Amino acid sequence: MTAECINDVTSVTLNLRACSTSKMQRRDFLLTASATALANAAPTKTPATTVLYGDKSVPVEVTRPDPKDLWIRATELKSINGFELKPQGACKDEVCIPVSKDLRHGAFFNLTGFAHKVHQPVVSDSGVWSFGDIPLLRSAFTNSRVAPGFAVPDRKGRVVHLSDFRGKKVLIVTWASW
Repeated sequence: MTAECINDVTSVTLNLRACSTSKMQRRDFLLTASATALANAAPTKTPATTVLYGDKSVPVEVTRPDPKDLWIRATELKSINGFELKPQGACKDEVCIPVSKDLRHGAFFNLTGFAHKVHQPVVSDSGVWSFGDIPLLRSAFTNSRVAPGFAVPDRKGRVVHLSDFRGKKVLIVTWASW
């Protein structure tokens, strides 16, 4: 193919007409058409991975490559699971969990290594990482002896909230057929 037939990718449609009189090889035509399509395609930005925790879905743009662990920027930890890295370790409210040096690498934090340390279930597939409840945090309400709020219908169908009985002793009886 001659140089005058292809002088830049954006004018390829004009050049294809001008070159039609000369003998354009099929291979050259396909390469030119492909280059035009790639040059004119709008770039799409997709997150490197997505983290699911609780009721949130957090897109993570930058991760440290690792075949088996998810390394995130340490600054993104709070937006994912509410923990914040401090000198004492990873802290959320009054709970601080010591973090070993092998869970840190520069600006990155090994989120799956931390999950294994706190016995948190983790599943990943195709760039999506799902993290279950952290048992240590889930048991916080049993230490305070305050049951989580809930509402159930009584025998007459009226909705009764546990918070209606705050300050009173309550016996809750449950039954299941299984």
